[in-house]
Amino acid sequence: MYRIFKPVTGLLLSAALLVSFNSNAQVAPKPAAELPKNWHLMDLKTDGYFGISLNQAYQFVKGKKSKTVVIATIDSGIDTAQADLKPVLWTNTKEIPGNGIDDDKNGYIDDVHGWDFLGGPGGKCDFTETTEEVREYNKLKGKYENLTSAPAGSEKEFAYWEQVKLTHDATLTKSKTEIDQLQPVMNALMATSGYIKKALNLKSDASFTKADLAKIVSKSDTVTQSKNVWTSVFDQQGGNETNAKIINELSEYLAKLNNDVNPDLDARKRIIGDNPDVNDGKPYGNNILKFADAEHGTGVAGLIGAVRNNKYGIDGVADNVRIMAIKAVPNGDEYDKDIANAIHYAVDNGARIINMSFGKKLSPHKAWVDEAFKYAAAKNVLLVQASGNDNQDVDAKPQFPNDTFADGSGTDADNVISVGASADKMNENLAGTFSNYGKKNVDVFAPGVKVTSVNMDAEFNTADGTSFSSPITAGIAALVLEYYPNLSAKQLKQVILESATPLPGTMVLKPGSTTEKVDFTTLSKTGGIVNAYKALLAASKLKPAGI
Repeated sequence: MYRIFKPVTGLLLSAALLVSFNSNAQVAPKPAAELPKNWHLMDLKTDGYFGISLNQAYQFVKGKKSKTVVIATIDSGIDTAQADLKPVLWTNTKEIPGNGIDDDKNGYIDDVHGWDFLGGPGGKCDFTETTEEVREYNKLKGKYENLTSAPAGSEKEFAYWEQVKLTHDATLTKSKTEIDQLQPVMNALMATSGYIKKALNLKSDASFTKADLAKIVSKSDTVTQSKNVWTSVFDQQGGNETNAKIINELSEYLAKLNNDVNPDLDARKRIIGDNPDVNDGKPYGNNILKFADAEHGTGVAGLIGAVRNNKYGIDGVADNVRIMAIKAVPNGDEYDKDIANAIHYAVDNGARIINMSFGKKLSPHKAWVDEAFKYAAAKNVLLVQASGNDNQDVDAKPQFPNDTFADGSGTDADNVISVGASADKMNENLAGTFSNYGKKNVDVFAPGVKVTSVNMDAEFNTADGTSFSSPITAGIAALVLEYYPNLSAKQLKQVILESATPLPGTMVLKPGSTTEKVDFTTLSKTGGIVNAYKALLAASKLKPAGI
């Protein structure tokens, strides 16, 4: 699943630790230049960064009136008290907060700002899950693990089992390898963090930043080595990070890996109480949108619509939106049932755009999600989704959800945009090394490398991932719809794609490779990067659909 942006990688961090602990290494590696926190909003020609030309976009609509757009984020939840987001939260005006009654009779009690499809009775939440292939493997292994051929009448399910087993085994191998790499890293970070805190006279629960390291003057080799470790880590992860945040993110990622190896297969039943393999329309979940894992959803929401020009956090792309928060994505793979119901919830409650920064390798109930995609299309709602962070060709190896419908009714839906991740410079590193790609199934690229948004504990969070590229694109769509509210979802997709100018002849490193170069235009359908100004310009020339 994509929702973890791009955690501290074992190889890079291990290398940093080795360099820092080397007795001959007295100086930490030279840090990369810090990017402006708003580089993703900038213009290549005027600012030197390949952002979305947002200043030019706002100049284009200056003096024009906008109409509020409701945009839903299906994600890990949201910090509803976050200062940059609180003013732009969608509010269900038909619901009386906290009275325990379904006032609007939509099936959801006290859904004031959205809904949590991972919630259960007593304010609980199933926010730590395993992958879909692990769930499916354990569901089917008792029936097929000792068979070498399909029983009569079970050929289709047996073929699916073979696919599940292959995917499961690959995931398990990868997770075990990463645990072996990352657990020593975690141990080293914890130990060196302790030495740094003692040198700075900090309490055990306090945190420190890169700037704090300059205050350390010590003759202790251990303290010096610890300082070098954290200097290297901060240089890789960003100068505005804290040690606590880096450790927490790595801890969360390790928890996910461990849940692949030793899965808690009863969490869903124990916490939520429903059957994820039965989509019978019965209500489930709760209205609590903020849990410990809400940082991802908070950052995604911030990129779309964080309050602009308030001298806090960041400026969102769109200036007149209301963000509907739907929690349906755990630390692990989402359930098809939750995604299908989340899309229906968003559509039924007035969302015109839905951002989906998640995905997985298998979709056992794809028909449910396909139906929801079609429902959104019928109601004129645009779906924007992250392409994924596995540096793979999704034309050859699909990720889910997608708009290649299981019933064979078509592909490349008019209301779905799939987004890859791009970097700040027009050079060989323009395509994010982690980003999925595909000439057929990825539509555009958008900023997703070292992008900064808001988070729960501080003003800023800088990270990599198509999870960031998707909401930036969704934010552009919302901005266009604010000023051209009669455009259809099909037209919104059209202007986003048409305004992503192709970049023929721009040779970039193929995602996942350090040597192979490809033409950037081969990585997506448009061969370009989203641009807010050009999207508004294209929209201004379209005849409204009369929605």
